[in-house]
Amino acid sequence: SFSAEMSPLWESPKNINVHVLHEARQWIKQLEPGRGCNLLTGLKHVFTMKELNSLVLIVGSCPDQSLEILSDYAQQCMLGRKLHLHAVAYDCSSPSSLAVLKNLAEAVRGRYHCYSSKGESFDSSDFQLLLQESQKAKDLLGSIKQTFQRRIAPCNFFPKPPKHEGPLVIQTPCVLAKTSKEWLKTYGLKAKKLNLYQVLAPNAFSPVEEFVPILKKTVSSTLHEKAMIQFEWYDGTVKNIHVDLPVLYNYQKLLVKMVRIYEKRIDWLSVASRRIWGSVCERRVVILVDVSVTNSMYLIHIQHSLRLLLEEQMSNKDSSFRMIVTRGNERSVWVLSLQCKGSRNLMSALRRAVEIDFKDKDKHKSQGLYLLTTGIPDQETHTISAYVAEVCRGFDLQLHVCLFSGMEEIDSNGIVPARYANSTETAVAFKEIVQRANGRFHWFGEAGIFESDDITIIVSEMEKANKYSQKKKIQ
Repeated sequence: SFSAEMSPLWESPKNINVHVLHEARQWIKQLEPGRGCNLLTGLKHVFTMKELNSLVLIVGSCPDQSLEILSDYAQQCMLGRKLHLHAVAYDCSSPSSLAVLKNLAEAVRGRYHCYSSKGESFDSSDFQLLLQESQKAKDLLGSIKQTFQRRIAPCNFFPKPPKHEGPLVIQTPCVLAKTSKEWLKTYGLKAKKLNLYQVLAPNAFSPVEEFVPILKKTVSSTLHEKAMIQFEWYDGTVKNIHVDLPVLYNYQKLLVKMVRIYEKRIDWLSVASRRIWGSVCERRVVILVDVSVTNSMYLIHIQHSLRLLLEEQMSNKDSSFRMIVTRGNERSVWVLSLQCKGSRNLMSALRRAVEIDFKDKDKHKSQGLYLLTTGIPDQETHTISAYVAEVCRGFDLQLHVCLFSGMEEIDSNGIVPARYANSTETAVAFKEIVQRANGRFHWFGEAGIFESDDITIIVSEMEKANKYSQKKKIQ
């Protein structure tokens, strides 16, 4: 049980010496087991100490109170305090005890540790961090090994994915996909009224200056330091803010909840066909596929990428969606009949899409071109940029680029492309093209997603939430 009495060691954390440690040891020896594990009472006693900067909880049985009660109380008491919590389950056979301590430590951004003298079980936040880093290192080594093997392997060494030639397994999305920009109009901090200035506005007052005739001078309003503080507003002005701690505590919890929602959005954007294509949001869609001869070794991968797209993101589109290959002889194709030849004639493919597939673009809304490519186009960047800016201006039509990097260093039977650029130069060129076409840029490789406009805007919202969380510590 948690005793309401405290050792002299805790009463005087400064200038600890051998004598004080000896007294603490004697005090510990006098402790006797009590009934239950009243952790809440212990926390209430400890949190009255103003100079406390580190707290270690050692628990041998499951606390009497629920995790929700303990977590809410600890978070409220630690709000604005630089207090580190370390929870230890000591020789405890109750799995629920470890779960409570582990989740409590995570809720207040602390650490946890599970100890068993019999060596039956072991868990630790520090150990988990090391395991995560170890796994990242293994994954990186595996990726490097795979890349090396693929560079020396002939084309027919690439295995076909399961059911590569089988019928499509169509999935029907529950709702129409949205860009992250549109998604944030519903789930953004401003939309949820969680902008820090929105929260503080009801209790924010501008300083008042008035001329007092009897004093014959201008007098500024003052504030009581315990009731109000001065806070810099978003426009650079200074406001007098009434500090309402329960409101700030609840605001902190809402920010944490929103950050978790944003993390789930990023996870969703990083898997399945969205890892390759991003989120295909428009109703009318044309797919432009780079099957130039430099991609001969990766034809199966391109086919598999298209298969994933057709299965997961195209069932709720208009029936007029088309696929066009970016080479000299463009035509609508079925995925398995794709063959790699020619160069990256992106301009020809764009003209085909705009002048034939989108010839009635003025009569429709929500139209998008999605380009899957691996390198720089044959034409100069400024030429393509000028063309897409002209054809997209004034219409609900965007060009989105999905760039796959990591292939340019591989020898494609000595074939030299019409133009050459490294990964970074290629990405810069396509970002310029996408910007002129009001589209989105998505850059990925075998190691994962390198850059994504949809993910970047969510990360920006998470950083804003973190900034608000830091600034809210104004009490």
